[in-house]
Amino acid sequence: MQVCCIYAGRTRDDSQLEAVCKEFARGLESQGHSVDIFNMNIDQDRKLTFYDYVVVGTCATGFFGGAIPDVVRTFLSRAGQVSGKRCLAFVTKGGLRSQKTLSLLMRAMEGEGMYLKYSEVIRKPEAAYALGRRLNVERNL
Repeated sequence: MQVCCIYAGRTRDDSQLEAVCKEFARGLESQGHSVDIFNMNIDQDRKLTFYDYVVVGTCATGFFGGAIPDVVRTFLSRAGQVSGKRCLAFVTKGGLRSQKTLSLLMRAMEGEGMYLKYSEVIRKPEAAYALGRRLNVERNL
């Protein structure tokens, strides 16, 4: 299956979030899926139309949580036909209210018509790899 993993950090080069996405992709690839990774801050004109499953990740923009990077909503609104896409939302652990940040990300995705199948707060890249290995993308279709 074609899977896309997109992420947006506080800055253009968020190495922690990039590491989490790479490990997530590695876990999915171990199941035989083809995974593309895009940074929403850099690859702003990417279209997600032909992907079967979309993984969206971000981090809180403030210490107290409650905000996601503005580029997430902008990217999703310009990403082509994403309505009805099966997807997963994740945020990296940071600040005090990671669950609120995750809720805001999920709301932004659902606002574009994406169909959330799973969501998670990820603390370490190793956890992302484990999640990618056990996620059954075909079953989630």
